[in-house]
Formats: sequence, C-alpha cells, structure tokens
Amino acid sequence: MDNIAGQKSSLSIVTHLSVLLLVLIWLVPTVGLFVSSFRDRDQISASGWWEAPFPVELTARGRTGAQGTPEGDMFVVTGNIFDDEEASSFFGADPGDVVAFGTRGSNPTEFPVGETVDLGDGETLTVNGDGSYRWVTPEDPGDRGQRVYFAAESPPKFTLDNYENVLTADNMDRAFINTMIVTIPATIIPILVAAFAAYALAWMEFPGRGLLIALIVGLLVVPLQLALVPMLNFHNAIGVGQSFVGIWFAHTAFGMPLAVYLLRNYMVGLPRDIIECAKVDGATDFQVFTKIVLPLSFPALAAFSIFQFLWTWNDLLVAKVFLPTNDTAKVMTVKIADDLLGSRGGDWGILATAAFVSIAVPLVVFFAMQRYLVRGLLAGSVK
Repeated sequence: MDNIAGQKSSLSIVTHLSVLLLVLIWLVPTVGLFVSSFRDRDQISASGWWEAPFPVELTARGRTGAQGTPEGDMFVVTGNIFDDEEASSFFGADPGDVVAFGTRGSNPTEFPVGETVDLGDGETLTVNGDGSYRWVTPEDPGDRGQRVYFAAESPPKFTLDNYENVLTADNMDRAFINTMIVTIPATIIPILVAAFAAYALAWMEFPGRGLLIALIVGLLVVPLQLALVPMLNFHNAIGVGQSFVGIWFAHTAFGMPLAVYLLRNYMVGLPRDIIECAKVDGATDFQVFTKIVLPLSFPALAAFSIFQFLWTWNDLLVAKVFLPTNDTAKVMTVKIADDLLGSRGGDWGILATAAFVSIAVPLVVFFAMQRYLVRGLLAGSVK
C-alpha cells in the first residue's frame, strides 16, 4: 500500500526524523554558545547553559568586619558578609541568599545558615540567609575579621559586559579588517583557478589527465600540517613569507584539491549535447567555459565558496604560521586566542562571547547563501 499514488512512503517519516535530528545536532551547540555569551564566568562554571534561567549556587569567601562592640568579656562583630569587597565581587549588585557557610575552604558549606557555630575558645559565628552575621570573640579583633566561606543561591544573570570587553578590545577593529583581507581573496582565488582546472579535466582531452585526477584525489587525504613548514620555507625563499600574499597562496593551495575535485565532478555531469553544439558552431574552449559551463556551474561554485569562506574565516593554525605576530597583522581568531584569552586561557569566561562574535559573519554568509548551497549539493541528482 506504500506505493499507491498520493500516499507517502513510510520511509519518508524516517527521513524527516533523521533531518530533524541532524538539524538539532548542529543547532544545539550554537544556541548554547549564544546563551553562554551573555552569562558571567562564575555562572558558566557552576551550571550548564540550559540551566541559565534558574538560580545558581555559587561558593565564595569573604571576611567579617573588625569593629567589635564590647559585651561583657566578649567582643561582638555584626554586619553583612556581602558588604565585604571580596565577597561582593562574586555576585555583584544582586547576591541572592546564603544557603550554607563554613570557616574552611575545603568545606565551604559545612554549616547550615542560622546555626551558631562554636569555633573554640569561646568564639562563635552565626551567618543568616540574608548574609548578616554575628561573630563573638573573646579577644579584640583588631584590624582583621574572621574568614568566612559560604554558598549563595544567586539569581540568573545576563550581561553585555562580555561583548563590551570583546568588541572594545585594543585593535579588535583592525583584526576584523585583517580577517576580511585574508578571507575574501583566499575564497575567490582558489575558486577561479579550480574552475579552469575542473573544466580542463572534465572536457579537454590531453595526455595524463587520468593521472592528474588521481593525484588530486590523493591530495585530499594529505594533512595540511605536513605542508606548513615546507610551504613557509618556500614562501621565505621567494620573498612572501609571513605576509598577506603568503597566506593567500597557502589557503589557495590547501583548498585547491577539494575545489577541483568537486567542480570537476559537477562539470562532467553537464549535458554533453550543449557543449558539442557550441563547438560545432565554432566556439573555442574558452568561450564554452565562460559562456556555458561557468554559468551552469554557479550552484557548485557558490556551494564551495561558502565552505571555503567558513574554513578561512575560522582558521587559526594557518594564520599563526603565515602571518606576522604584530597587532597590525593579526586576524580575529589569533587576536582572541593570544590577547583576549591569554597564553594560559585565564580569561576563558569570555570564550563563548568571543567565539560567537567570530562566527557572526560566517553565519550571515551561510544563511544569505544557503539556497545556493542546497542547489549546489542537489544539482544533478534529478535529470
């Protein structure tokens, strides 16, 4: 009954579910990155992005005040732990409620709030849910308060500070311009060269054509890391080492095998009758290529250009090898990795924000040209 006209095959349900699953697999990390980009470092480390709308339990530390009021033989210090500068730095203006406290960093939630804890030698400490405390000590505190560790249930916080830190970083605008300078030529050059090569391999007869095709397929499996040092030495020898010209050549070389392979496979599937009729009418190979093959191959060209743009824009390794290390030549990925995050990743709290800022342009390009991507991938599947 599945083959009756007007009825969908049961396999279509499986297909739709598979497509939905793939969409979710790609979409969930992007959503998580976007949500995390608005959270502060402490909340990111305390809970996952899916828990962002809910309160988060954070541990912190601070000190009580040192101004004791004599009461008999004891000195009493009262106040609020959130008034301490160190404790408030963990929470900001809306700290939330204290849920537990302690006097040791190894166990910051040793005691429940509201309980009066005996610290020995007649010394006691009480911390309430609102952060207020009462510290009783037999000795004058002097100028040093009691160390208090505690856990507080902090309300969810969303902030634009991360974006401000990334977008206003020194020379970030220059890094954006450098990324465009690298990406646009490194996308256009390999597509132009690969289009000529793909046409020659698809429609022109010459000795060694099959060997060249096999060589191109073999280059697809060669890791680019193996070619970094030899190519850099070659660039230094010809005078383009660590420059924009050098990185254009590098991205062109690394993207060429896949570009030629994809475009050749697409062009060889074009209708032979059209090309033969054009040659019978006296058209040269160049005219056939520019007036017939190239326009018909636009979906494939657009599809590969999207991938090449994404790879080049998000590249870090090639940029670090083939570009100078000064600020005037850094691209966004290098700027984020070296300057914003630090050599040891100390500022990892802005990593999600920096990553989302970096992928903003590729996302715009992808969604703007996705129709060409689909046409390029599906072209030739239906005759």
